[in-house]
Amino acid sequence: MRIIGAGTRDDIHYVERPTFWTAPNLITLARFLLVPVFVALVASHHYVWAFWTLAVLFSTDWVDGYVARRFNQISSVGKWLDPLADRLALIIVSATYVIFHVAPAWFVWAILIPDLVLLFNALFLFKGSPELPVSILGKIRTAFLMVAAPLLLLAQANFSWAAALHVVCTVMLAIGSALHVAASVGYLLAAQAKARQARQGTTSGARQGEPLADAGGEG
Repeated sequence: MRIIGAGTRDDIHYVERPTFWTAPNLITLARFLLVPVFVALVASHHYVWAFWTLAVLFSTDWVDGYVARRFNQISSVGKWLDPLADRLALIIVSATYVIFHVAPAWFVWAILIPDLVLLFNALFLFKGSPELPVSILGKIRTAFLMVAAPLLLLAQANFSWAAALHVVCTVMLAIGSALHVAASVGYLLAAQAKARQARQGTTSGARQGEPLADAGGEG
């Protein structure tokens, strides 16, 4: 069973739907709704319940993509809603970890600063999402963070192996954060390259049209 691109089928022709009302988008919406539940559980020191909530929250990122591909429910809304949900959830989770002393302060900065740079770059160059494909580095980053972050909550509980788990998860979190920065640099360069190609295409099109305009004027 494939993990990346799970649910992809070769026997159907995928059609991008213009509607919000698809099962994957509703799953993504549920992800939004779980975020305040998670914050409340961490704030009240219910770490085991917070662990399960975060595990479900993170798993929806895989589930909505699987459902979209398996049942041909890819939508134009989902193409920007899903990454937006990922970014907002990760920022809020990292901030919650730092505020309630679950993780060091560098965790939130490693997530927040690259995301803000990508956001302002996208707004400046594209006035919205550049619609870049997810990189392999980005997928590996996500895997590290989605494993380390929930397990770090269990390390806050009173288990005999909590201290050892805390060390392992902190190291994994550091690796995931470093990969997040590296993946963000890759997305930044890819967005700028896409913007340059778009400008070159516009300029080339304008130059190709100039002789036609001159000929038309002469006629």
